Amino acid sequence: MRQFEQLEHSQFYHIYNHAVGGRDLFQDSNNYEYFLKLYDKYISAVAITYAWVLMKNHFHLLVRIRSVDECLNLTGFQNLSGLKPLYQYFSNLFNAYTKAYNKYHETSGALFERPFKRKLIDSEDYLRQVVLYIHNNPIHHGFCTHPLEYPWSSYLTYISKKPTKLEREAVLGWFEDQTNFMAVHEQKIEREEIEQWLEL
Repeated sequence: MRQFEQLEHSQFYHIYNHAVGGRDLFQDSNNYEYFLKLYDKYISAVAITYAWVLMKNHFHLLVRIRSVDECLNLTGFQNLSGLKPLYQYFSNLFNAYTKAYNKYHETSGALFERPFKRKLIDSEDYLRQVVLYIHNNPIHHGFCTHPLEYPWSSYLTYISKKPTKLEREAVLGWFEDQTNFMAVHEQKIEREEIEQWLEL
């Protein structure tokens, strides 16, 4: 079995996964919205989200696992013994969504591949590359011709002024400002190069 990075506090990760056996993860807008609701419930206490996209049969996330102190403050635990292993928070999300999805669609069985994939991000250059890769994913798969046209990603939040839990100022800073952020998203990215590095 292929080994994946262990999640560690204060580190950035690209987290991604596919549905099993050709299943869809999302069939309608209710599915997308409910996944995001559960994501906030299960993940916000242990990770900060910087970019995301939900596709019909897979997803991509760029997160920073919170520091130990941040996790303890948000969960109310006094020490690390109260926290579950970091991967467990994501597993709980996937299990909760699978249960709700199967009930909603009157289906059964596993929905997500195991283990979920994660890749440590250790430089600002790769942070930018992963943001671009995530926001361009719907284009790569033929769902649209520009990130503006796809509703289930964080791109629209970054060109908006609406309040958000995403780290908008930090991400825009990686691209200097919002204008450059949008300009860079107009350029062709080296998808194959990024996928080779990500071992997708």
